[in-house]
Amino acid sequence: MGVVTAYCAAVCAGVAVTRFEAGQLWLFGLVLVCGAVSVELTRRAGEPGGVDRDVYAIWDLPAALLLPPVYVMLVPIPRMLLTQARIRQTVLHRRAYTAAAVGLAYGAASVVFHAAAPSLGVGAGTGTGAPALLWMMLVAGCGLLRLVLNDGLIVAAVKGMAPQTRVLSEFTRAEALYGNGAELALGTLVTLAAAHATFALVLALPLVISLQRSLRHSQLVAEATVDAKTGLLNDRTWRRRAAAEVARSVRAEAPVAVGILDIDHFKAVNDTYGHPAGDQVLSALAAVVLGQLRGCDIVGRTGGEEFAFVLPDTSPQEAVKIAERLRKTIQPTRLRAEEAPGQASVCVTVSIGVAVTARPLQDLGQYYGIADQALYAAKESGRDAVWVAQADLAAVPEPWPSTLYVHAEI
Repeated sequence: MGVVTAYCAAVCAGVAVTRFEAGQLWLFGLVLVCGAVSVELTRRAGEPGGVDRDVYAIWDLPAALLLPPVYVMLVPIPRMLLTQARIRQTVLHRRAYTAAAVGLAYGAASVVFHAAAPSLGVGAGTGTGAPALLWMMLVAGCGLLRLVLNDGLIVAAVKGMAPQTRVLSEFTRAEALYGNGAELALGTLVTLAAAHATFALVLALPLVISLQRSLRHSQLVAEATVDAKTGLLNDRTWRRRAAAEVARSVRAEAPVAVGILDIDHFKAVNDTYGHPAGDQVLSALAAVVLGQLRGCDIVGRTGGEEFAFVLPDTSPQEAVKIAERLRKTIQPTRLRAEEAPGQASVCVTVSIGVAVTARPLQDLGQYYGIADQALYAAKESGRDAVWVAQADLAAVPEPWPSTLYVHAEI
């Protein structure tokens, strides 16, 4: 509400101090049309959930730098309404927040540009000398400022809603950085072209559509490896990557552990609060699991309420400590379930079975089978427990802590 209120106040202030001119309205209208065409031509590809990367900055950057700030702060509103109506309907307050974040970020970039350009004595990039180079650098710098501010507001919103969610990786992975670089470079070139001929924006439309479709394709490829309800690896992808990690551990003669986590009495959650609430519990629990495991660990959803993880280069003692920490963290955590009638959160417990080894000699299937036996033993013992079996010894499940680990070093 604070961000949206600040955005509305900034728009009102911009309207109050801006003298609207016909030439400005032409460029503003052309930016809106190009944005609408981009939305329509990528409509079939849809809009993925989670953090969505797009290329609308290529149209917004010229509006921010060639027009007074109020124009670019207004640009996200019709685009968000069109996206809501034509591509994917989601809760309106998220659309409002996204529009506010985009508008404030571009508004700040626009203010900085219009304040810095006169003092630096640079025009619209005319010529090939130092002034033109300085102008281009200022355009790129303001585009980068917009990116940092916008992503910062999105990260703040996601972390505020679900602190355990790993969202920074969405902005720092190589593919995201390449996409941002391409977007910024093309946006700078389009701004330069529009500074000299407004209708040059239209010539960039095929390039923007191609880049947008490329982004959508990469997102669809990524989605094919991800479980839709939790954002974790799906069963097939997890097994493939887990098998590769176990094979690597065998070659390197490094310790590795495989664990299976199952939510206790999850059917009761679905029966009491409904399946939509159960899906939200799954998603929230997945965020907790990711927050407790390391970046090198491989975790996926392998069944209805069942998760599996691989802990590379992890000794037996470390593996059971990680599993126990995970169980203790989940037990008191109130997982968000907005669909639950009369209740905003639900507490659950988990049972965990772990297969550990000091000298990996088995493939993933053997590890998984032993971890499953340990999970079954944890369930039979009364649930809310961690049971463990050492795969290269007798593979007999035992509760943790166990005397097995007094002499686990081999």
